[in-house]
Amino acid sequence: MMMKPPLFVTAIALTLSACAKETPRADEAEAPPTVGVFRVALRPVSAGIDVSGTIVAREEAAILPELSGYRVLRVLADEGDQVRRGQPVALLDGALLAGEEARLRAQRTSAQVAAERARSEHLRVADLTGRGVIADETIVQRGFEARAAQAQLQSAQAALREIVVRRGRLTLRSPVSGIIVQRSLRPGDVAGTGTEPPFRIARDGLFELDAEAPEHLLSRLAPGTTATVTLASGRRLTGTVRRLGERIDPATRLGRVRILLPFHPGLRLGGFATASIAGEARSVRSVPLRALSHEGGPSVMTVDKAGRVARVPVRTGARGGGMVELLDGPPSGTPVLLGGSALVVPGQIVKPVEGQP
Repeated sequence: MMMKPPLFVTAIALTLSACAKETPRADEAEAPPTVGVFRVALRPVSAGIDVSGTIVAREEAAILPELSGYRVLRVLADEGDQVRRGQPVALLDGALLAGEEARLRAQRTSAQVAAERARSEHLRVADLTGRGVIADETIVQRGFEARAAQAQLQSAQAALREIVVRRGRLTLRSPVSGIIVQRSLRPGDVAGTGTEPPFRIARDGLFELDAEAPEHLLSRLAPGTTATVTLASGRRLTGTVRRLGERIDPATRLGRVRILLPFHPGLRLGGFATASIAGEARSVRSVPLRALSHEGGPSVMTVDKAGRVARVPVRTGARGGGMVELLDGPPSGTPVLLGGSALVVPGQIVKPVEGQP
């Protein structure tokens, strides 16, 4: 009779058999991963660019008091109000000028009386010259007195006119039509003592987006180009490139772009906005945007004929339609990884499969 093996021997044999079934084959473990690739090629890419910046007034005007030392009596306009040229926006207290004006009016009246008296005296003796009735020196003196009295009258009239002009300047008026974007004046303030203008106005209510663009992209823009501007609220406006800056910042290599915006109540001075500036499409060496990696600087992962992956630094240009222009980088025809490059390391062998951008 045959003897049965011990139970522990049977258990060990079953365990080894199960482990052998779970161990993958060597050829399956070493199979390269399949990755999607897209070849570098000449494709039409829009020459437009995306910029961001701050909303500013196209032309800003300041309302400054021409008289200082007078208290603000009333403020007639506030931020956001539309004003016309010459419209009153604030009144200064003219109590001090009122007393001065009354004094000068009295002086003018006195000078008028004195001038009339002196002229009458001169006319009364003017025809007696050479007749011996009165000394000629006296007649000449009367003429001098009449002229002096007339000069005194003119001086009093000029002083009165000046005080009337000053009284008119107690009313602060807008020098242009537009929208008030800032008010720092309050009732009770003393005019002319602050460093900020009491009022700042966006002339004609026109606002612009003051943005910056890379130096190499400015040449692709031109005044009059249409731009789609997106406000912080998400509202989109259609603007127009009005002016390109003549100067490039030597530190940032950026130039300024001014985009004129249509009137909209959602525009706020100093607000943030982005703009997509349209441009003509042109054929350039490009890759899909999702092939671009920014780790350690812009780069793409290329795949050679042996399936080996390599990281290649690139310099990009225009973007549009999900594509990005390569100013520097791999030549046309080179396969580049479309996505998932973080899962692949340089030097690794992969199985490339042509994909869609």
